[in-house]
Amino acid sequence: MNKTLLLLLILTASLFGELIHEYPSQKIFNSKIPIIDIRTPDEWRETGLAKGAIPIMFFNERGDYNVKAFLDDLNKKVDTKKPFAIICRVGSRTRIVGDFLSKELGYDVINLLGGMMFLKAKNLPTVPYDR
Repeated sequence: MNKTLLLLLILTASLFGELIHEYPSQKIFNSKIPIIDIRTPDEWRETGLAKGAIPIMFFNERGDYNVKAFLDDLNKKVDTKKPFAIICRVGSRTRIVGDFLSKELGYDVINLLGGMMFLKAKNLPTVPYDR
């Protein structure tokens, strides 16, 4: 009985992903960890994207979201079995989305604190969004 309980605890613990809160840095860029930008297309056009970031909108301009569409796109573009980072404007949306992705889906996620505003203030590399 004790072995069964221990096995269940181990399996349950392995389902939870890790959520790390970290400020954008050159270290993140150097690590080649995928960065997912969950902002809206208007925001991408306004500030550009972190260099190498993959734009996948989570919340639209009205605050609505489609989890299935987001996850379908995410899983097409990123190996979610490996850690990846998420970024938004200031870090509010990524805190919510990161919590969901790590706790509910078991993904290892890095929430980039301060978002694009912090990244731009630190003059970290960005590229224009041209779609």
